[in-house]
Amino acid sequence: MIISSSKLNKALFSLLILLSIGLYSQNQNLSSGTVFDGEPYLSIDPSDTQHIVVAWMGWVNLSNQFKIKTKTSFDGGETWSAVSELPHTISGYTSADPSIDFDHNGDVYLCYIDFTGTEAPVTGGVYICKSTDGGLTWNAPLEVINSNYDGTKWPIDRPWMVIDKSSSVNQGHIYVTSMNLNRDNPSYNPYLSVSNDSGNSFTTTYIDSANWLAGSINPLPLCSPTISSTGTFYGAYPSYVLSQSAYAQVFLASSIDAGTNFSYNTVITHSTPTNNASFTYAKKASLLLCNPSNENHLVYIYLSAENGDLDVFMIETTDAGSTWSTPTRINDDPIGNDRMQDLVWADFDSDGDIIISWRDRRNGTDGTFQNPTEIWAAYRSSTATEFSSNFQITNQSAIHNTDLEYAGNDFMSIKTQNDILYATWGDTRDGELNIWFQRMATDGTLLSVSQISSEDVPDIFVYPNPATSKIFVESNTLKKVVIYDLAGKEINSIRNNDNSNTVVINIEDYPAGNYIVEVTTSETTVTKKVVKH
Repeated sequence: MIISSSKLNKALFSLLILLSIGLYSQNQNLSSGTVFDGEPYLSIDPSDTQHIVVAWMGWVNLSNQFKIKTKTSFDGGETWSAVSELPHTISGYTSADPSIDFDHNGDVYLCYIDFTGTEAPVTGGVYICKSTDGGLTWNAPLEVINSNYDGTKWPIDRPWMVIDKSSSVNQGHIYVTSMNLNRDNPSYNPYLSVSNDSGNSFTTTYIDSANWLAGSINPLPLCSPTISSTGTFYGAYPSYVLSQSAYAQVFLASSIDAGTNFSYNTVITHSTPTNNASFTYAKKASLLLCNPSNENHLVYIYLSAENGDLDVFMIETTDAGSTWSTPTRINDDPIGNDRMQDLVWADFDSDGDIIISWRDRRNGTDGTFQNPTEIWAAYRSSTATEFSSNFQITNQSAIHNTDLEYAGNDFMSIKTQNDILYATWGDTRDGELNIWFQRMATDGTLLSVSQISSEDVPDIFVYPNPATSKIFVESNTLKKVVIYDLAGKEINSIRNNDNSNTVVINIEDYPAGNYIVEVTTSETTVTKKVVKH
């Protein structure tokens, strides 16, 4: 979901590799200070394609916490505003999982988790901030759903926000879907929080219901939301309930009255096993989209290993979910070639063109997750019946890094407007920690690329990672090492009074979990995430 640990690689100190869509030219460094930047998300003003807002999760050294940061561009990504940091609702909280959307008036809303972290007891919740100046400044956060809303299920994980920009009676309604952070307290339900007053208040309900339950077997009932051009809310979520079906399924919940009542359809029944469970670390979240030019046309994009390795598939409906097509395999590398694809994302253009992107390993050496990756995409125009040949968004492979093996550290976001693809991602190419923004044509032609955030990574090494009893910190000008838990509480502080190149930290008595190691040298301060087994 939010925070990972990192592995030392003495050839490259990597704080983050989220996605590597790595075309780089016209680089632009728009931040200062050494931070951990991840989980980028972008949104484009539907009435002004030059107006773009990007948000991400960033580590703030001074407060030893994660905060949501944003930048705004009013010229299509050529120049960017100074960074804005969203406030914590309580000073000791940490933030994650941003999503952004515009309303029909051009105001921007940003939704995110602000909480104590993943260790019980969890306090905090999902919050929303509004900007009336295009994302340059943000109003005080308002609560969407609290962590104690549903007992100890903590229904605040992976909030996704969509806003109704139709001219229907539901215009302006804000919808936020979330799921349980506690994976050990079944049954599991996808949640829907709805606001009809610009985010000032929300009502929350379960999306699933009798005969359409998500169930107790799959602890991740992640619901992908979308809104039709006529104001219908749709949400697709997984289900595995033996009394409903002997097979895993995906259900579609739809509501024409802003979540007061739902109707249901089956999107897909996996009578042929997907075999997804055997692919460790793969990011398998699916995506539901509604065509803005056809309110009855929805697509559902998902991963399946029915051919022996993870492939990207899409099914679609042109009757608002009553019937669905047979699956179409999107990645066009050889079938059954033992190459894993994952991390799907997609978007419709305003006239119904669609682009699907994913993390691709077709040029890897085997079917494991630990392979160099590229980002590939497929395009289908609104007048075509088939996708064009896959095209590569990246111009080079990104080496595998163990940051990718933890949830949340490889989230991408793409949008399409007027046959232009916009993308944001993060990586550590050339020893720098970057958040990137890119524009390219739907045929794969690069138009421009900007470097939103860049941090020089010095020669600092923290190992082993994961660790069980000791952590070694190495640097030529090492001054101080501080260890924090994920809530920002200082656990240990060691000064290097001997001016040696190595500090050894005994962590044998630390509880198992994730920690932040803050390393200060004579030149800078950087942070590293480690895991204690």
